[in-house]
Amino acid sequence: MQNELGIDTQQVSAWISSLDNGLKGPFGFELISGGRSNLTFRVTDSQGRSVILRRPPVAHVLSTAHDMAREFKIISALNQVDYLVPETWALCEDPDVTGATFYLMDFVDGHILRNPESVSGLGQDFRQAVSRSLIENLVRLHEIDPDTIGLGDLARKDSYVARQLKRWSSQFVISQQLTGRSVQSVSKAYEILSSKIPEQTKAAIVHGDYRLDNCVFSNSGQLLAVLDWELCTLGDPLADVGLLMVYWAEPGDPITALEAAATVDGGFLSRTEMAQIYSDLARVDLASLDYYVAFGYWKLACILEGVYSRYSHGAQAGDRSDFEIYADQVDILASRALEILD
Repeated sequence: MQNELGIDTQQVSAWISSLDNGLKGPFGFELISGGRSNLTFRVTDSQGRSVILRRPPVAHVLSTAHDMAREFKIISALNQVDYLVPETWALCEDPDVTGATFYLMDFVDGHILRNPESVSGLGQDFRQAVSRSLIENLVRLHEIDPDTIGLGDLARKDSYVARQLKRWSSQFVISQQLTGRSVQSVSKAYEILSSKIPEQTKAAIVHGDYRLDNCVFSNSGQLLAVLDWELCTLGDPLADVGLLMVYWAEPGDPITALEAAATVDGGFLSRTEMAQIYSDLARVDLASLDYYVAFGYWKLACILEGVYSRYSHGAQAGDRSDFEIYADQVDILASRALEILD
């Protein structure tokens, strides 16, 4: 039976013990804070060795979302070219074990920069190194040929933005039906975005949620691992750049996508500097970047409506703190998209 964490600790422990991986029970399970979508647990064995367990939310999961087998496949494929992801261990697709598909991967120890407090005492050299390493490894991700690592069939490669607009608009409608809300700014931004889609010039592996707090960094500020590949697909790499700009808050910004981004503390490279590094290394023109930034704000608004819907209907695991603020945040983000498009 599942406990309040969404894990049947007895059956999951038995499943882990059945693997030939050196882990020894009994196991401790800790829900890692900060997760508002898929649930991430640190599992520690009797010898003090830790791995990560990922599973979907325990309630109100939207169709096509939270596919653990797909996420496992992506991370395993990226390991083939030594991209900075944790090593995957095992996938369990038997729902009788704990009610959903889940997988195990390495625990990567390092800095996760979620808020200003997480960079307290870390100087400007560290912050500058983090900035450069983050954007340089985004370029590296976009240079990987998905066909060579077995991800060529992950999704269609063309019409990325059009497909994303359709997908997230559909998910937004479903979420609103559950909440009974109507956010007109999201619908209006969708109409404008649909009418102004830039030409896609390249097909690449797109992370879909590439941001500072989805990464682990070393003490010197070098990227150790990119996490949370739930939204990864194939398509237009500039969508990753635009969304990173959405998340990359600067001191004094009147609107921030995250509640308390680490970058508002200062000392990091600016959005302009980050975009220029990407442009130089990837040898691409970012003249249409504003469109992708607006698209990023709109997409995030749709995602947060889904999170709000799930928590307002009583999802029983994950970080439930202040979820009511998402109701207002959805409109704020969509209105910001409209401002940029205007």
